[in-house]
Amino acid sequence: MAASKKQFTPQTILSACRRHFVDFSFVILAGILAFNVIFATAVSADSNQAAQFPKKETVAMMVEAMQNQTTGYGSLPEAGVGQPRWSITVPVTAYSSEPWQTDDTPFITASGTHVRDGIVAANFLPIGTQVRIPEVYGDKVFVVEDRMNPRYYYHLDIWMSQTPEAKNFGRKHLKIEVF
Repeated sequence: MAASKKQFTPQTILSACRRHFVDFSFVILAGILAFNVIFATAVSADSNQAAQFPKKETVAMMVEAMQNQTTGYGSLPEAGVGQPRWSITVPVTAYSSEPWQTDDTPFITASGTHVRDGIVAANFLPIGTQVRIPEVYGDKVFVVEDRMNPRYYYHLDIWMSQTPEAKNFGRKHLKIEVF
């Protein structure tokens, strides 16, 4: 009896590939890894070795540039507050960082910053507005960074570090200048 010859058709090749998919994947992965190991220096080598190690003068210049010590470029002009856009007379009071005077986060303003000197609370002005109270504070500029209870609309509240100081300030009807 003669041995029959096997014919390789696309269907037989495809079925063999399906049966041995894991084996083929392993062989391909092994080939890729072997290539990277054998030719690693050729793949990652830099043709210009001098570019990897700059001269000492170049390093010194780079450090000076990072520290901005090369040349004095001058300074920007200081912007003054300028003329107020408008002024209004409102009741002005003071508050401090006491939970009974604020909400449950007494040291955080409505804008998310920490309280500090020069902060005021007002509902009728946008956050970030600069105001001056010349009758009491002269040219000192305050910034609106906090809000008040909604029932106090046309009202200004100055933050003070000490509660007795805020109580002694009381309530005054003062002209404020809005910038």
